[in-house]
Amino acid sequence: MAGLEELRKKLTPLFDAEKGFSTGSTLDLDPCDSYTLSDSGTVNLLSRSYGVYNINELGLQKCTTLAVDDSSEKTYRCGSHEMRIFGAIGSGASSVVQRAIHIPTHRILALKKINIFEKEKRQQLLTEIRTLCEAPCYQGLVEFHGAFYTPDSGQISIALEYMDGGSLADILRLRKRIPEPLLSSMFQKLLHGLSYLHGVRHLVHRDIKPANLLVNLKGEPKITDFGISAGLENSMAMCATFVGTVTYMSPERIRNENYSYPADIWSLGLALFECGTGEFPYTANEGPVNLMLQILDDPSPTPPKHKFSPEFCSFIEACLQKDADARPTAEQLLSHPFITKYEDSQVDLAVFVRSVFDPTQRMKDLADVSTKHLHYLLTVKRCLQYIFTYFLMDLMSSGNIQGPYTVKIQFSVSQESN
Repeated sequence: MAGLEELRKKLTPLFDAEKGFSTGSTLDLDPCDSYTLSDSGTVNLLSRSYGVYNINELGLQKCTTLAVDDSSEKTYRCGSHEMRIFGAIGSGASSVVQRAIHIPTHRILALKKINIFEKEKRQQLLTEIRTLCEAPCYQGLVEFHGAFYTPDSGQISIALEYMDGGSLADILRLRKRIPEPLLSSMFQKLLHGLSYLHGVRHLVHRDIKPANLLVNLKGEPKITDFGISAGLENSMAMCATFVGTVTYMSPERIRNENYSYPADIWSLGLALFECGTGEFPYTANEGPVNLMLQILDDPSPTPPKHKFSPEFCSFIEACLQKDADARPTAEQLLSHPFITKYEDSQVDLAVFVRSVFDPTQRMKDLADVSTKHLHYLLTVKRCLQYIFTYFLMDLMSSGNIQGPYTVKIQFSVSQESN
């Protein structure tokens, strides 16, 4: 008991009941050395190891060196003037997410808005942009379309794929639990994304949970929210900070020990447990300290074997090993029997996701957005027609347009007006 009390004393200062983890717990993100804001309205986010990200109202440009020159690696043309916003669809501790239409492509996007003047948010912003730039369209990861800066608000908006099926947390609120065959198919795709983050990008996500596992109406599950992910130089490197959602945190992270990719595997296992059983395996309503003590001292949770398949139980058991070194990698889990069991079953995730939500309401939401967007386009078109007609009439009255050109241009305008 004395040992538990000592641990409780160590854990309690890390948590502020109103604000979450204390800001004294530093983030080991790729350090944002500094940022500059030019007179022209361009934000330069500087990173020691990843160069510079130039963001203005027209979009984002990444350069490989700290000198702003022609060595740009990537450019995303996605400007604030190209967006029509239709209201908020969610919010978090450091950002607000809005639904918008990208006018040139008529594509619905999610805009994640973050204030650049708060240092911690700026560090998270840099990490998220860095991660998304390096994997803009990879299976199992939410798709990145660019970013832009709005000087009036001091916010940078990250343009992401709009996941119209919501999160797995949303599905659980409506369906209680998700059947095993569907989970097998979902988590296979999510494991591909996680394997890429770990094996290729050398990133620990650090906040895997049902609310950060999104799905669209096409049945594609994807990982999102890379704001607190940590970059590791190689597979042997370790993190040493205390950030993320306590509920899905691994034992080694709670003990404030160095940790690495296995921490994400623990979180993934807990998320799968909750999605499959409909219940979170720990008592989370008695405060964060009690929750962390349960994770450290109680045996790892296991699903009821009489209700769930041996493959499902085995997958959970593998992920929730207290010893981080004993957990399999994301790549190894892709060949686990639970993942391979339903590969030939032709599981249709799209049908399931569409069945969860009220199709009438979904159609109403889509119709509302489409109608407003169409009205906007027609209004712009009429304004351009009036301006063009007035311009032509002015030219004609001044004698600058004569002969057959006058008839030809007037005919074109007349056709458009109809």
